[in-house]
Amino acid sequence: MLKITVFGSGTSHGIPVVGCSCATCTSLDPRDNRTRASVLIETANEHILIDTATEFRLQAVRNGLSRLDAVCFTHPHADHVHGLDDIRPLSRERPIPVYGSASTLREIKKRFDYVFKRHSAGGGVPRITMKNVYRNRPFLIGTTRVVPLEVYHGSLPIFGYRIGNFAYITDCSRIPETTVPSLMGLDLLIIGALRERSHPTHFSFSQAIELIERINPVQSYFTHISHNHTHSEICSIIRKATDKKIEPAYDGLLCTLE
Repeated sequence: MLKITVFGSGTSHGIPVVGCSCATCTSLDPRDNRTRASVLIETANEHILIDTATEFRLQAVRNGLSRLDAVCFTHPHADHVHGLDDIRPLSRERPIPVYGSASTLREIKKRFDYVFKRHSAGGGVPRITMKNVYRNRPFLIGTTRVVPLEVYHGSLPIFGYRIGNFAYITDCSRIPETTVPSLMGLDLLIIGALRERSHPTHFSFSQAIELIERINPVQSYFTHISHNHTHSEICSIIRKATDKKIEPAYDGLLCTLE
């Protein structure tokens, strides 16, 4: 069984956006309050986080997270890694392995250089071990098989991840044909879909729908959503575009797969 919790469903600004008074940022619908994108996957034996979003501490407290066995990073942009320091309380007993591409791990080591230096007693840093993984080459976290899926964020190659019949892809604007077979047979797909208008480095709603119609997962959710649309507006846009089971994700969304 897989238990998937959407920790955050918003784009890099977070929503409400600082200084913005648009309909989404001032909405009273809690589903329009979107922290930066991240997801927790619980298997029978492991708790695996994808990305340490900027609000990771708030997300972890809100969702009652008390255990973390691994972190898988999609790429090193600020909204996906800048919560890393806040895994400190969860790494007291043992270091937490963090997985990513060589370039992602290099950037994390540069940005969080203090983590890898000698510390005096009382110096609090997250205890982590770096684990390089490779595109479309499965690896194990404990007993859980994880497949890093190569996708493109503009011209930047990044990773999505597949665990069982669940796949998570964010910040994507193109999926290579070599990755498409790894997306077949899904029960659940969470896919980045920024807004209705096109964007150079993110799928629009229509582009995400086109992918979903091609790979045909049982259920799909949009994530990494901008403030251009409220939750209810996105539901309406999807209903007009397709009869596939697609909904916008929201912070705290819980999905369970057998």
